[in-house]
Amino acid sequence: MLDTIITYLESIDPILAAFYASLFTWILTALGAALVFPFKNMNRTLLDGALGFTGGVMVAASFWSLLAPGIEMSPGEGFVKVIPAAIGFGSGALFIFALDKVLPHLHINHDMSEREGIDAPWRRTTLLVLAITLHNIPEGLAVGVLFGGVAAGMPGASIGAAVALAIGIGIQNFPEGLAVSMPLRRHGVSPFKSWWYGQLSAAVEPIAAVVGAVAVTFFTPVLPYALAFAAGAMIFVVIEEVVPETQLESNTDIATLGFVLGFIVMMTLDVGLG
Repeated sequence: MLDTIITYLESIDPILAAFYASLFTWILTALGAALVFPFKNMNRTLLDGALGFTGGVMVAASFWSLLAPGIEMSPGEGFVKVIPAAIGFGSGALFIFALDKVLPHLHINHDMSEREGIDAPWRRTTLLVLAITLHNIPEGLAVGVLFGGVAAGMPGASIGAAVALAIGIGIQNFPEGLAVSMPLRRHGVSPFKSWWYGQLSAAVEPIAAVVGAVAVTFFTPVLPYALAFAAGAMIFVVIEEVVPETQLESNTDIATLGFVLGFIVMMTLDVGLG
C-alpha cells in the first residue's frame, strides 16, 4: 500500500503531492476531533500520554526529517556546513516566538485569564483553535519544504522521507484534534461545533505545505534554511507548550513514555521509508 502511494506521489507534481500529503494530516486531525461525538469527556491520563506522543513525534521529525537532511545538503565542510541549519533553526524558533506573543490564543485546559498574545475580545473557542493552529503552521511547512526539496532534486530529500514525515505528523495530529474539540465539548459546545473547531485548527497545514513547497522549488538555495526553519519552529512549540501541558497533572511518567514512543515511531518511519 505504501509503495503504491509513494509511486503515485513520485509521478505527480511535487507541489500537488505536498498538498495531498497535508490533506492527509488534516483528515487525521478531523478524525481525532470526531471523538467528541461518542464521548463528552476524556481521561486526562490518556490525553497527557497522547500529548507526550505528539511531542516525541515532533522532536524526532525535527532531527531525522528536517535538520539532518538540511545539514547533509548544505555546501562546505566543518562549521561552514552547519551555518544554514543554525540560522534556519534559530529563525524558525523566533518566528513562532513572535507569533506566540502577538496572536491571541489560549492553551488547552487553561483559564481565560491565562490567554496569551495581544488582548482581543475573542471567545474561548477561537482562542483554543488559534493555539493549536500555531502547532500546525510549522508542521505543514515541514511537509511542504521536504516535497519541494524532492522537486529541486536535492540530495537527502526523497518522496519516501516526505511520506514518512506526513504519516508521523498525521498520527500525532489525531490527539491534537481531540485536544481542541474535547475541552469545547466539556464547556457545553455542541458535538458538531466542537468537531468543527477541532478540525479547523489544521486547515492551515495544506496552505503552509503549498507555500513551503513553492518557495523551495523556485528558490532552491533556501532549502537547507527552510528545513531547519521548520525544525526550529516545531521544537519551540514542543518546549513552550506541548511538554509543559503534560506536566500540569500527576501524569508525568505516562507523558514521558508517550514522548519516547512517539520519538521511536517517527524515527522508525523516517529511516524505514526515507
